[in-house]
Amino acid sequence: MIEIREEAFKYYFHFMQKRMDIFWKRYEGSPYPWTDDPILKEHKFTNVYRSSDRVSQYLISNVIYNNTKHCSEDDILLRILVFKVFNKIETWEYLIENIGEITINNFNVAQISKLLSERIAKKPIFSSAYLMTGCHQDFLEYSSKHERWLIMIEREFIRKKLFKKIIHAKSLENIFNILSNCPFIGDFLAYQYAIDFNYSDIINFDENSFVKAGIGAIRGIKKCFINTGDYTNEDLIRYTQDNLEKYREKFGYANFKNLFGREPTLIDLQNCFCETDKYLRVKMPELNIGNTRIKQKYKKSSSNINYFFPPKWSINDKIEKKCIQQNMTELTLFW
Repeated sequence: MIEIREEAFKYYFHFMQKRMDIFWKRYEGSPYPWTDDPILKEHKFTNVYRSSDRVSQYLISNVIYNNTKHCSEDDILLRILVFKVFNKIETWEYLIENIGEITINNFNVAQISKLLSERIAKKPIFSSAYLMTGCHQDFLEYSSKHERWLIMIEREFIRKKLFKKIIHAKSLENIFNILSNCPFIGDFLAYQYAIDFNYSDIINFDENSFVKAGIGAIRGIKKCFINTGDYTNEDLIRYTQDNLEKYREKFGYANFKNLFGREPTLIDLQNCFCETDKYLRVKMPELNIGNTRIKQKYKKSSSNINYFFPPKWSINDKIEKKCIQQNMTELTLFW
């Protein structure tokens, strides 16, 4: 039997409601501040929908669907992977400015590594959003983390044709399994990268067909549930999805306005458990599981964003306005 910790679980739905209210107020051009919640005012949190965060929006609009008609399927997956390894818009644009479009045919590890070594001497090249390891016994001969990742991509994805295996995968879980067996890529990154590949037209699986809880989400789940029996963390994310309407009604958030008619999928709900863990560090500090503070403060930005989502979702025709979007580049998703 699943037993919720009601006082904590209600804040999961509180976060979703209040964070989505912020999204819509920004979208409508309402004046700042966009919330009366002091925690959301002071600290950085991702959007309810992963795809609407700044870096994901850049990936979808600029890496996957912009100027890629000449690209092969392998090229597009390579572009996604290279972008996501660094997960930093400035790093991607620096590479594009210096080497042109990234494709299988022009993927020169020595050239890219040299450019990144020059870059890192002046500015960070990796985002702090994910903790990126650079340790693996097969790559210890290479001195820098970025060179190790680039060599791994060349060996595993290009030479051993893992991109082909991903293209012909039969499920989102299958892609996750392929990725999780690669050097440097553990379960967390494998799931994130699988979702990123799935934003393209090359991979087309239902986001509700598979989920993998990350470290931060697991902390949030532990705070929101008490007795879970033999249920896995993934079962509890699915339980939440199956009972969204029930708990929205129960906790007073029945007026939740979704993303242009698209309900949150499992990746979004997984992410919201991570964000709820962060929220509860302030709201219910007695639920001490792991980290005890939120590391990033909110800073208002005036940068505009033109929202664009994978065309297969059929929601782009419902978007009418630009939105003032905070700079999400340095968000940590699994504190």
